[in-house]
Amino acid sequence: MKADGTYTLLVADDEPDILELLKDFFTSQGYRVLAARNGEEALQLAQKGPDLVLLDVAMPKADGLEVCRRLRQHLHCPILFLTARVEDADALEGFEAGADDYIPKPFSLPVLAARVAAHLAREGRQAAGGGAEVRFAGNVTIDFRQCAVFANGGPVGLTPREFAIVSLLAKHPGRVFDRDLIHQKVGGWDAASSPLVVTEHVRRIRKKLLDAGAETDPIETVWGLGYRWRG
Repeated sequence: MKADGTYTLLVADDEPDILELLKDFFTSQGYRVLAARNGEEALQLAQKGPDLVLLDVAMPKADGLEVCRRLRQHLHCPILFLTARVEDADALEGFEAGADDYIPKPFSLPVLAARVAAHLAREGRQAAGGGAEVRFAGNVTIDFRQCAVFANGGPVGLTPREFAIVSLLAKHPGRVFDRDLIHQKVGGWDAASSPLVVTEHVRRIRKKLLDAGAETDPIETVWGLGYRWRG
């Protein structure tokens, strides 16, 4: 974000009409827009530090999935995929590449603008708290610095591994993680451990949150895919 409060969006799409439409629309909404016609241009423009990336999946000179993986090596802002591919397997591949949201084409510009604003607002809340304490839906608060979770103002007695799972999901709200990926990213399991243990850990986390006073269950099961944090 510039000193004057203007957010910078990086928009990448190989369809000139869509790229021009998005550039004109978001410029009219007060954003600074960096427009890329292919994957290579997107990687180059990303060096300017955008606040959010809108990324088409099917692009020449490095497709959106490859661009997303490479951006995630140094870029921590929200990345939203724009794509005509809507199969669950495609969506999961996108989330595993590091995407934060998946928006199918054709899309409504006002709805897309609302999704962009919501992701930027969430980033702003985290920045305002120094990246430490963040409040989520259901009256759940996470203090990442103290590794503590609170529901309805009271502490939730999570084990270190349970907190690690909550932290992984909550830092990527809306992104689906399957059991294998959670098992891999959390780590610290014994040699004989199976990803199936993740299911039991999630069950315990949910019970502890609800018992402590959470108004809703913040962990959503995406059947056949995995789990995601509601945000």
